[in-house]
Amino acid sequence: MMKLYVFPIAPNPTRVRLYLAEKRAAGGTPAVEEVQVNLRSGEQRTPEHLARNPAGKLPVLERADGSFLTESLAIIEYLEELWPEPPLIGRTPEERARVRELERIAELGVLHPIARAVHATRSPLGWPPAPEIAAHALAALPDGLACLDAVLADGRPFLAGEHPSIADCTLAAALQFGRFGQVELPGVYPQLAAWDQRYRARAPARSVLSL
Repeated sequence: MMKLYVFPIAPNPTRVRLYLAEKRAAGGTPAVEEVQVNLRSGEQRTPEHLARNPAGKLPVLERADGSFLTESLAIIEYLEELWPEPPLIGRTPEERARVRELERIAELGVLHPIARAVHATRSPLGWPPAPEIAAHALAALPDGLACLDAVLADGRPFLAGEHPSIADCTLAAALQFGRFGQVELPGVYPQLAAWDQRYRARAPARSVLSL
């Protein structure tokens, strides 16, 4: 069985954990065991973890042959190829392109700015405050939020349509990290707020999200 090294709340491990929860809830059977690495105690800087990922980051997927994958999206894509059913990246080329497009908007337009703002204000890793970096990150948030709010305006239940996808996993992980860091989202996004409530109420999300 493969091992996924994670830490709760951290957004990149969380989106992979949500992916696995969604896959299993829909009937998939990915054989992956979660192992916690305590970021707050500095466990990511131990020789044991640096052997898994020299950058000292999470998540890390340890394959059965002892090799490692270290980027969350690469891990998700790899697991999706091993367990393609039920798909969380779409069935047709157009569906897959749309899901990937939305996932990138969620990551680059929401997750990255929120993560920068949290680490520049209330970093769980003890990074020093950096008000200018936080302000710059928050200034970039409205574009991504407004884009996804507009996507949801047609009444679809999930970002890519009728079924959850990796885009939802990334967005939910980002918003949870924002709640953890007490980041106030600039502006009003009613469709996004409704999606957030719906998504967090679902059993797969409840099994992973704590905020």
